[in-house]
Amino acid sequence: MKGKILDFSVQTNSGAISGDDGERYNFTGADWKSERPPTRGMSVDFATEDHQAKEIYIAVGGSTLGEKDKILAGLLAIFLGAFGIHKFYLGYKKAGIILLVINTAGLMITVFLLFIPNFIVCVIGVIEGILYLVKTDEEFEQIYVVGNREWF
Repeated sequence: MKGKILDFSVQTNSGAISGDDGERYNFTGADWKSERPPTRGMSVDFATEDHQAKEIYIAVGGSTLGEKDKILAGLLAIFLGAFGIHKFYLGYKKAGIILLVINTAGLMITVFLLFIPNFIVCVIGVIEGILYLVKTDEEFEQIYVVGNREWF
């Protein structure tokens, strides 16, 4: 059966999965069969036994990348990162506004600051774009889509 992890607690070594059938299934860390730790929102494939999830694997191709594409996010970061466009695309409005304000303020007072704020946000955009592109699809999804990590 396929489903998504609702929660996993390292302290209790247990969690819950919402199955595609609409039911919830509890599981323990002993039932987890992947090297990567389970995280909230991760798509999984599992067997059931007495309303417990058993033999849980990360679902192949079962990602939510249709929502956010890492290649588009990376290219936006490299080419338009100074304006925070990649942040807005990933849903990080506050981070996008910060980059946009720094860049706009830097343009307005360039005589005094010698384009330094603009250069800094451009470098941040390029670094983030490269980081997005070198990660695997699963890493990108877990870190930036599910994990909501705004910076680097």
